[in-house]
Amino acid sequence: MKPKLKPNNTHFSSGPCSKFKGYRLNLLSNAPLGRSHRSKIGKAKLQESIEKTKKILQIPDDYRVGIVPASDTGAIEMALWNVLGERGVEVIAFDAFGREWANDIKAELKLSNVTYHFADYGHLPDLSNVDCDNDIVFTWNGTTSGVKVPNADWIDKNRKGLTICDATSAVFAMEIPWEKLDIITFSWQKVLGGEGAHGMLILSPRAVKRIENYTPDRALPKIFRLKKNGKLIEGIFKGSTINTPSMLCNEDYLVALNWIESIGGIYSAIKKSEENLSVIEKFVEENDFISFLPISKEIRSNTSVCLKLDLESEKIDKLLQLLLENNIAYDIASYRDSPKGIRIWCGATIEKDDLEILCEWIKWAYKKVK
Repeated sequence: MKPKLKPNNTHFSSGPCSKFKGYRLNLLSNAPLGRSHRSKIGKAKLQESIEKTKKILQIPDDYRVGIVPASDTGAIEMALWNVLGERGVEVIAFDAFGREWANDIKAELKLSNVTYHFADYGHLPDLSNVDCDNDIVFTWNGTTSGVKVPNADWIDKNRKGLTICDATSAVFAMEIPWEKLDIITFSWQKVLGGEGAHGMLILSPRAVKRIENYTPDRALPKIFRLKKNGKLIEGIFKGSTINTPSMLCNEDYLVALNWIESIGGIYSAIKKSEENLSVIEKFVEENDFISFLPISKEIRSNTSVCLKLDLESEKIDKLLQLLLENNIAYDIASYRDSPKGIRIWCGATIEKDDLEILCEWIKWAYKKVK
């Protein structure tokens, strides 16, 4: 029978992701609109975002945190263009975005001393083959594949190279071993359900040293430049952004950070996401028509949960259309380059009850199109 209950929140997109329960636009009323981002109040608001990020994520005191343009893509590209080329590079790619960074390193930066570690969707490369004397570029969580690295045990604490990690679907939902990472990037619109166009760039002391001591043999546009006269531009990490940020979006980010604190902090957010994943795990266990794209539980993402269905492509489209027409779930088709299926966001801004109801509707829609 057609389910009677509907989710209170029907937004299960993997980016931009859902706002948290209780979010209202009037929470942004303190945004300094019409004011310069370089004014005293503007810089203070941006600095507040930086300091709260460090505090909530428990980032080491000697790491720099900055707000940069162009979402996570801008942040990771900024890192790649500033630091790569000093030594060999190891690229780990197991989803669409990892492959994008691999392509940029090969086709745009034109680096030759590069080792590529590729894996098909649902799989993870053999990380024991990665040489930590080289720089390492990888995603912590493959948003388009539903695969995550299970830990950082494979990264040598005495490594000579830098570890450059795109952690945009992992930060605020998974434990991040900061001491094993040198450059970390993420965006507001993922796990926190913030607004787009702004990225976060986190640098270890080792990364700062590389930036100051290494000048790549390529032009860097202003929007990418992290140093001046051989020194890191410290203002970027104190609220003086490279270009004009949205003070409204920044206020939205602050509201999301305050919400994380209100539910108990980072570990509560991680636990909430893991409990959300358990709802999907139970559903998959009870229904043989649906399965996880990742081949093992150990590498299964608890945010961007990617699933396969025993349906032809056109019937999956019909299933998604049924969910849309009934106002049950929006934007849960798998990523365009991924195997056909569905992708359900299970980060902390999603409520467990809504996922349980969604699962019942997926079961109904499956039987309807089957």
